[in-house]
Amino acid sequence: MEAAKAPKPWTLYLPNPSSLFPLFVFILSQCYRISADDGGIEELATEKEAEESHRQDSVNLLTFILLLTLTILTIWLFKHRRVRFLHETGLAMIYGLLVGVILRYGIPSTSYHNKTPPSCMLKEGPVSTVLLNVSGKFFEYTLKGEINLREIHSVEQNDMLRKLTFDPEVFFNILLPPIIFHAGYSLKKRHFFRNLGSIITYAFLGTAISCFVIGNLMYGVVKLMQVLGQLTDKFYYTDCLFFGAIISATDPVTVLAIFNELHADGDLYALLFGESVMNDAVSIVLSSSIVAYQPSGANTHTFDASAFFKSVGVFIGIFSGSFAMGAVTGVVTALVTKFTKLHCFPLLETALFFLMSWSTFLLAEACGFTGVVAVLFCGITQAHYTYNNLSEESTKRTKQLFEVLHFLAENFIFSYMGLALFTFQNHVFSPIFIVGAFLAIFIGRALNIYPLSFLINLGRRHKIRGNFQHMMMFAGLRGAMAFALAIRDTATYARQMMFTTTLLIVFFTVWVFGGGTTPMLSWLHIRVGVDPDQDLQPCGDSFQVLQGDGSQSEGQSKTKQESAWLFRLWYTFDHNYLKPILTHSGPPLTSTLPACCGPLARCLTSPQAYECPS
Repeated sequence: MEAAKAPKPWTLYLPNPSSLFPLFVFILSQCYRISADDGGIEELATEKEAEESHRQDSVNLLTFILLLTLTILTIWLFKHRRVRFLHETGLAMIYGLLVGVILRYGIPSTSYHNKTPPSCMLKEGPVSTVLLNVSGKFFEYTLKGEINLREIHSVEQNDMLRKLTFDPEVFFNILLPPIIFHAGYSLKKRHFFRNLGSIITYAFLGTAISCFVIGNLMYGVVKLMQVLGQLTDKFYYTDCLFFGAIISATDPVTVLAIFNELHADGDLYALLFGESVMNDAVSIVLSSSIVAYQPSGANTHTFDASAFFKSVGVFIGIFSGSFAMGAVTGVVTALVTKFTKLHCFPLLETALFFLMSWSTFLLAEACGFTGVVAVLFCGITQAHYTYNNLSEESTKRTKQLFEVLHFLAENFIFSYMGLALFTFQNHVFSPIFIVGAFLAIFIGRALNIYPLSFLINLGRRHKIRGNFQHMMMFAGLRGAMAFALAIRDTATYARQMMFTTTLLIVFFTVWVFGGGTTPMLSWLHIRVGVDPDQDLQPCGDSFQVLQGDGSQSEGQSKTKQESAWLFRLWYTFDHNYLKPILTHSGPPLTSTLPACCGPLARCLTSPQAYECPS
């Protein structure tokens, strides 16, 4: 019998290391594919979200364009039927209201955010940007705004309404410049400068009086609300003054449009238009000065003399700096158009004029000044000097370009006002504050117009009659500027209440006072159908000589003789030196400068100056 054989030991055969490489590659590729699938799904979701956001933005812009289109067609119908009880701005607000109602209540909420959001404690309040670490990946989130607790499960609808909410920077940098520039560029200089002293008085003193009257009255209203338990958060005296500053900005666009259509009295038109243009600039600088008011010490909302005078200095510095920046930009544009051959290329000339004018606003804002003041005086300077250097084609193009931009921007803003009543997320409606605000602006307007008119008439040969004063009182509408200043900061309870109240005041004044303009003109027996070229009665503070169009007639010389000594001095300097330097018109500098300045005079005087009569 054979002996059993011992079992052979197990032998482990290891493959060649080079043969393992395909296996490792396969395993790694599977892992990468799983990771790539997760990343691909994540990227796909991000792309879908971006596409949906782009589509929503397109719908929002299309909404505003359709609103403007509908407004234009209705305006044509109203003009065709000679309907004057409702102006185009009031019509745009009505259409905005209708669309706002549909967006707010007609679109159901489609939220899928049913979970309670995570909570965190921040010592310094909400921050604008958050970096979040999710599984080793960092994501950046930006602050969109506060969401009310009752709307926490309607985030998608809130996001849609938030995208329709007005962006103050877009307004101030894109929509506002053409409106303000057009006001200065299309100024009817003859009537405006005839009444310049009165306009400055109403714009500066009147706006300051209105601001402090409204501010103090509203402080009393706030104290009443506090006693009645109607005030749920802080509302300081400086907040009341700020409200007085922003609500003092008048915008009688409806009244002026009817005046222009009916050819109402030129002096009344100039007083209303000049006051509204100038007091917009004063209101925005005044509001900035009030914001800059910061007393030293623990309580930053008490009166402090040093802080008050510092705010006054801020007001003077911002206004004068903005004025200088706008005037300098206009002068530079005039020199460029005079000493170059740009008039041979009207397209380039128009483009340069447009860019230089718009950049004035942005330059002033970038330097810490106020773009409204800068672009206003840039427009006046461009109309007085640069306009004379442009080619015939460019003069038509620039006027039409800014007229169209002004029309579209203004109606866009009023359409948005109607929309904002329902799409803005943080309205604070207070009946006591709203009623008090209406009474305060009425009293502030009365204490502005009537006492100042009495003082102005003491120095005027051509008095501001009582019916003019009543019409100016009636025409103190609030509009785009008050709305824009109110919506620029809605972070606090006080500012949200101001914004809501301002919106309602704009609605009421545009619809009621704007619609009642024609009957008021008839009731006050104010002249209509007046030819502005023949209506040149001399005024006590006249400055008619600064006109860029029309002939310099005998009436102009009479106006110059009856004007104040300061304006006569300015006219002489402008006519003899500035116009010959900056334009092709005026007397040659060789006849106005001393003989020692002959070479410089010949260099700065254009050949056209020798051909044109001085």
